[in-house]
Amino acid sequence: MFQKYNPGDLSETTRRDVPTDSAVDHDLLKKPVYDRPPLDLNALGEMGRAVKLDLVGEEKQKEEESIKKHQINTYVSDRISLHRRLQERWNPLCRDLRYDYRSLPTTSVVITFYNEAWSTLLRTVHSVLETSPDVLLREVVLVDDYSDREHLKEPLANYISNLKKVRLIRATKREGLVRARLLGASIATGDVLTFLDCHCECHDGWLEPLLHRIKKEPTAVVCPVIDVVDWNTFQYLGNAGEPQIGGFDWRLVFTWHSVPESEQGRRRSAVDVIRSPTMAGGLFAISKTYFQYLGTYDTGMEVWGGENLEVSFRIWQCGGSLEIHPCSHVGHVFPKKAPYSRSKALANSVRAAEVWMDEYKELYYHRNPHARLEAFGDVTDRRKLRAHLGCKDFKWFLENIYPDIHVPEDRPGMFGMLGNRGMTNYCFDYNPPGDHNMEGHRIILYPCHGMGQNQFFEYSSDRSELRYNTREPPGCAVGDAVSTYLTVHLCKKPQQPVPEDQKFILREDGSLYHVMTQKCVQAVDQTDNGTPAPVLRPCSDHAHQKWFFEEKGGVA
Repeated sequence: MFQKYNPGDLSETTRRDVPTDSAVDHDLLKKPVYDRPPLDLNALGEMGRAVKLDLVGEEKQKEEESIKKHQINTYVSDRISLHRRLQERWNPLCRDLRYDYRSLPTTSVVITFYNEAWSTLLRTVHSVLETSPDVLLREVVLVDDYSDREHLKEPLANYISNLKKVRLIRATKREGLVRARLLGASIATGDVLTFLDCHCECHDGWLEPLLHRIKKEPTAVVCPVIDVVDWNTFQYLGNAGEPQIGGFDWRLVFTWHSVPESEQGRRRSAVDVIRSPTMAGGLFAISKTYFQYLGTYDTGMEVWGGENLEVSFRIWQCGGSLEIHPCSHVGHVFPKKAPYSRSKALANSVRAAEVWMDEYKELYYHRNPHARLEAFGDVTDRRKLRAHLGCKDFKWFLENIYPDIHVPEDRPGMFGMLGNRGMTNYCFDYNPPGDHNMEGHRIILYPCHGMGQNQFFEYSSDRSELRYNTREPPGCAVGDAVSTYLTVHLCKKPQQPVPEDQKFILREDGSLYHVMTQKCVQAVDQTDNGTPAPVLRPCSDHAHQKWFFEEKGGVA
């Protein structure tokens, strides 16, 4: 029988630590564990400024080697103070918020790392110690996930031994993100677990909003606004305006989106929390007892990737809420690229789909046919957890938490790889440079690979759209009367009319008729840049104008 979550008293530990004298000054209660050293405005990178070194010769080579090693410019990072201050990046209204420090829960900040650079790791630690009220920060738990670099062995242990409230524990084998975090959580003594990545910088006042929200609503899982710290110059970027919320596409890739109008209307003020369908995963706070009640992490997952969506689905479907607090800002260095292998990330996504997505998992598999073959382990216990907690289904999640996502039709014969009768084994393909700018690039023809993803298209008969429906929001094919090439632009929302240049009719004979130009899509093997592509030509009965969808496997 499902038991309602009982949070207990989240302020019990805090009341033991904070003086009860009502005359205790508010600013005294805000005092951090450590004060920063005196400000030096001339220091490199101070106040979050960009650092651009004009290097040549051997020094330039050292910089390039540091980037290759960490995918972060640690040559620059090593020259920036571990205690630097940041410019104010939050909404000015956040300055006016006041907190009753006697009633707020305490927190343990858990930071896992593997072969992290010295300066980025220790700047994270000092940032927490120098921005977190002493009365609220129970400890910083550093979890070494079996690093093998010398600076993280005895030198790190000696350095940490001189810091108050910092504990260092080491895994005895490589555990991966999920189990390393659980190792830290298992020894944490605070009321709230706050997870941070190992290359972060905390904005002043970042912690109190998270703890205040969890005190008010113990089933809320609260994320800070994640500001970007440039991996190359270490400039602290941020926006005092509206933060973005998390979503996902049907490949189960995390995406960022602007706050929808419905959520803007629900909020009472600019400093109210923002409900988010998903979280990025690296930075969030959760009541320790609620974390345990929800089943902590899925220990069948290893490396990072996919675990954030699994946790997000579970929070919402099992009665909690996932929120972003606009008054909590934490800077995060996003590396140039992932420095370590994510070979198990696909299995993580499959586990999330199998446990939480019900019949909608087929939309994921259609776009990732290879995922059906992925060994993902036993999920029996996770399904039992879902039943035990009385969690809602994924349809409820889509309708109530993420109604803005486009749910594809995926009707048989209308989705998958779009092959051509005349150019055998060539399919529609779209692979624009970068993940964040899919607008305006050409659709090409490329050998069919059967892997979905960039070769996944869908025909929407009710709107006469040819959708590149892998990402969210989806893109639609556009026919250009002048160039005759097909490009991709964002699809219009369901309540908006479809532009004429985005309307295609898939006829019974397999031809794709473009309504605006009254021409048909034809496969050509030579274009102006030498790449095979679909183009608009006068309609004929030519085999190069006959198209068909193949759901999976090769195209004959």
